[in-house]
Amino acid sequence: MATPAEAAAMRRAIALSAHGLGTTAPNPPVGCVILDVSGEIVGQGYHQRKGESHAETIALAQAGERARGSTAVVTLEPCNHAGRTPPCRQALLDAGIARVLIALLDPTSREEGGAARLHAAGVDVEVGVLADEARLVLGPWMTTLRTRRPVLWWTCVLGPHGLAEADLSHLLARMDAVLYADGRVREAVPGSHGEGILHLPGRLDPAAPHAALRALFDGGARTVLFRGGRSQADPFLRAGMIDHITVVLPVEVGGLATGELLPTGYSIDALTRESDAVVVHASRRPASTEDTEEMT
Repeated sequence: MATPAEAAAMRRAIALSAHGLGTTAPNPPVGCVILDVSGEIVGQGYHQRKGESHAETIALAQAGERARGSTAVVTLEPCNHAGRTPPCRQALLDAGIARVLIALLDPTSREEGGAARLHAAGVDVEVGVLADEARLVLGPWMTTLRTRRPVLWWTCVLGPHGLAEADLSHLLARMDAVLYADGRVREAVPGSHGEGILHLPGRLDPAAPHAALRALFDGGARTVLFRGGRSQADPFLRAGMIDHITVVLPVEVGGLATGELLPTGYSIDALTRESDAVVVHASRRPASTEDTEEMT
């Protein structure tokens, strides 16, 4: 069972992993913390982009020789295959790590997986540490593995005024791509994923939601923001493909804005007060069977 110091380290690793939101796709955002034998943090890191160092190798490089006999705390199971970077499982073994705490197993693990290889090599491995908290960051990426489409956010404003791009900066920072109502597609934060990582189509047909989201997924996007009004969002809503909604409810001159706050099937997650508006964050309630099937 994880000690209080190890649990605290996992929460730090989860927070670090969030730095990779909006930049790691199609890879997952992962964080890692190294604790020496006294429980002191001697290394930490997060994965930023595909093709660049993984969280474990960054944390191990910081720890140096102090990694030997230490504990690695990582939000996702260390990879067990060589791609653009060597397998993290082997990097942990080479560094002499004695114990590894993992929040979530990697559904894309090949063969028996990094956790099993580490255990077979004599490393003390514990899985499931703060798994629910780690899903706050890794959840969207893991969902896309099942649905074969990006997780989709939709933003709308109840009132006559449009939502300025600057108002969405906090949301855009965690997105991979933006799909506009007229079909235009762009990287959410230009250049954030690195050159040649995402292969996004220049334009898609929002009236064909299955094909549009599959094309974005195939291009490497795992989180997408849809910008358009209710009528433009209807094809995605009818297909059950809008996972999260952000509604801006401004206070208009002469009274409050009117209109349907949320479509049927969505529940409020959080509300924030910003200047002269209330921002409502909502998510789709548990999906029916057809929403979890792979698109054909």
